[in-house]
Amino acid sequence: MDLGSPLTLTAKGWEPVTSGDSGAVVLRSADGTRYAKFVTPEQQTLLKAERDRLDWASRHGIPTAQVLDLEASGDWVCLVTSTVPGVSADRLSASALWQAWPSITATMRQLHSLPAEDCPFVRGVTEMFADAEDVVGRGAVNPQFLPIEIRDQPAVDVLTNLDSERQQRLREEEVDLVVCHGDLCLPNVLIDPVTHRVSGFIDLGRLGRADRYADVALLLANSRGTWLDESQATAADDLFADLYGITFDHARMQFYLCLDALTWPNTT
Repeated sequence: MDLGSPLTLTAKGWEPVTSGDSGAVVLRSADGTRYAKFVTPEQQTLLKAERDRLDWASRHGIPTAQVLDLEASGDWVCLVTSTVPGVSADRLSASALWQAWPSITATMRQLHSLPAEDCPFVRGVTEMFADAEDVVGRGAVNPQFLPIEIRDQPAVDVLTNLDSERQQRLREEEVDLVVCHGDLCLPNVLIDPVTHRVSGFIDLGRLGRADRYADVALLLANSRGTWLDESQATAADDLFADLYGITFDHARMQFYLCLDALTWPNTT
């Protein structure tokens, strides 16, 4: 397949997809069966890493997109994948998300139950801090990603406070290492609108060995944008904890929520 550039595919009827915060150019084929993600040559290592993670997850029974092609030109590198059917979970109503919540929990549990020692990818505290230090150092933090109670704090102060917990979190990670999605927010979970079951995970570029709270914190926080009120959000948290089999460590959850927010450079 000669992919050319985003303009080439647009001329062939591919449509732009505007969701996501990675800065990549994403297009969907006219028949809806394929996606093409374009990045600059400087970002090709990240795109190849996503390809490898998709392949690994698929081989290990995690529902996700199939890799169809990877091409590079002087201006672009493009990854083509199959479409995962379904509706992204962030587009569901609160009632529909509640119906899908047990399947979301079970599919996350399935991912976390894979033998971590068999996963060749790492996305732990050390790697997250390296990304956060880079983003903070460039002054590229998007404060909207941070929990509302600390959005007014300088990013360097947030990072310093997190660094004071680093050794404790590393010790916890060592004894509670699982295979994490790495960006488990609702837009990256596809739901069958008829069965209300997960049809697949997408955007696996950060999949790797990590503390399970790297996923748990992000999913629960992100879902609060859908629940109708705090009582429903609390009920969803309680249902998740019961189905997943976990007693929440809220300090640990807050740590990963804040650290993850510092790892995403502002692309606007």
